[in-house]
Amino acid sequence: MMPNLRFLDRAPARTDAARRALVRAVPAAALLACAGRTRGAESAGARPASGDPSHAAARCLIPAKAGGGFELTCGLARDALQAVRPARPPLVSRYLPGGIGALAFSRIATGQTGGDDTLVAFSSGSLLNLAQGRFGPYGASAVHWIAALGADFGAVAVQGDAPYRNLQDLLQALRRDMNRIVFGAGGTVGSQDWVKAALLVRAAGRDHRAMRFVSFEGGGDAISALQGGHVTVFTGDAAEAVQAAAAGTPLRFLAMLSDARLPGPLAHVPTAREQGIDLVWRTVRGLYLSAQAPQVSADAWRQAFEEAIAVPGYAALLARYGLYAFALTGPALDEFVRRSLADYRALAASLGLKGWNR
Repeated sequence: MMPNLRFLDRAPARTDAARRALVRAVPAAALLACAGRTRGAESAGARPASGDPSHAAARCLIPAKAGGGFELTCGLARDALQAVRPARPPLVSRYLPGGIGALAFSRIATGQTGGDDTLVAFSSGSLLNLAQGRFGPYGASAVHWIAALGADFGAVAVQGDAPYRNLQDLLQALRRDMNRIVFGAGGTVGSQDWVKAALLVRAAGRDHRAMRFVSFEGGGDAISALQGGHVTVFTGDAAEAVQAAAAGTPLRFLAMLSDARLPGPLAHVPTAREQGIDLVWRTVRGLYLSAQAPQVSADAWRQAFEEAIAVPGYAALLARYGLYAFALTGPALDEFVRRSLADYRALAASLGLKGWNR
């Protein structure tokens, strides 16, 4: 019988410049043709007369270092927004690493950083940390949840010349000598990438509390450490790993933590389920805005991304960023966040993780 380790979100050495260059924008003309609309010209950086922030200059904060999933989220948001707001200045990405999102959440929640012109990338990992009270004395109501733009799935990868050919090889190695296996990923103990590693260790029948795990400030640094031989196994997300592999990083994918095999470049990689481990991990990616921003501004951003998601070319844009369809806004997204926090609190408790009530 397969160990049941399923946890699925409810449904619903490179330079920074080199990493950023891995994702190329979808040609604007193609998306604009799909959008089938034009907007009145606006001066660069100026707030339009309507006061709608989605038509004006704005930025997207990446709460980690370069090369990870948050960077992909901001790139996706930029390109999707241009398809429906072609006259606006492109969304500018800015890095604000610290606690895998904790610093950015704190600054946004307190109003120290940004206003209605500052969006922040979040993921299911952000919700896991928020559920454990790792983002300080702030709850989900400290921000406006703007949109879930797409989903990613967990991935288990090793160096291209590693001795492990599949997931069972890795589990056997863990059973023989757990000290020889070093996991590495973005986030500290209790983060979503740590949880993926912990669940794999438990699947091998070993104590996850004794596993070796090296934390990094984002998936990009973790993949670089894997390439350098500083860690043995990467337990991050598929999209960031695929981007690194496409840029020449020699990786071997042992398993995808998805319901079924993923299309495209990962179609040859078996799921954990196919290899006897019932482990699924979906990572939802989206954006939030400070709750101190007016409700009318939050509604304007939601409307803009609802329009962007509805453009026929959006599916191709998701595929270019290695993401999969998962779109929520408004009350549906608020409810998804609420239920996810409850699920993550239960998961954290099952792993013996300490929580801080907020």
